[in-house]
Amino acid sequence: MEKILSDLKAMRLPGMARTWQNLMEAHKIDSISMADGMRMLIQGENDMRMSNRTHRLIKNAHFRYTVALGEIATDSARGIDQSLLNEVATCDYIRHGYPIIITGPTGTGKSWLASALGHHACLCGYKVRYYNVMKLFEELTMARIESRLPKLFERLSQYDLLILDDFAIKKLTAEQVLDLMEIIEDRHGNKSTIFASQLPVANWYETLDSNVSAADAILDRVVNTASRFTLKGDSLRKKH
Repeated sequence: MEKILSDLKAMRLPGMARTWQNLMEAHKIDSISMADGMRMLIQGENDMRMSNRTHRLIKNAHFRYTVALGEIATDSARGIDQSLLNEVATCDYIRHGYPIIITGPTGTGKSWLASALGHHACLCGYKVRYYNVMKLFEELTMARIESRLPKLFERLSQYDLLILDDFAIKKLTAEQVLDLMEIIEDRHGNKSTIFASQLPVANWYETLDSNVSAADAILDRVVNTASRFTLKGDSLRKKH
């Protein structure tokens, strides 16, 4: 029995090894059929692989907050409607490449909600990346200097869900608007993007108008198909 356990570990089948060890410790190995034993071993390995993959997805997403979707308190007075939250929890917006817009004053929970949606997407097996938008532009600038900008654009296009937090927090340069256009164009109708912003959508154009044509194209692709959370109320930080 111990030889089987060591062989499973040597073959890098930790889920099977753990299941086999549990069966040994519970003295159940001799009381189950070979078919049931195989099913249990395969299920144990599959469960561990899924758990490890989910852990990697969450780690690689670089979320601002670690928060589960179930921790989001629904309150229509604060702009978090239960029916809309249930709708996005299905992840259909990711499967169809639709964006989500989260707006509201400082402290109303935009980053918290965006992180929760991203965390839930990871649990559903989607590849997610969270960015503070200005740090993303810093990364784009360095990539341009180091002649690896196309590779960065390609990587950004591969995320099933891209979260851009603190969007439209300051006016963008013409080059930044073009970079944003490149990102949005690659993802439009194919991959989903969450935009979290202090500014109402009506004021976004003012932060993008250093390149009018690109600004029009960005807003046309984002605004028309997006689901929206408009958060309201006092800052949650004051309560804590």
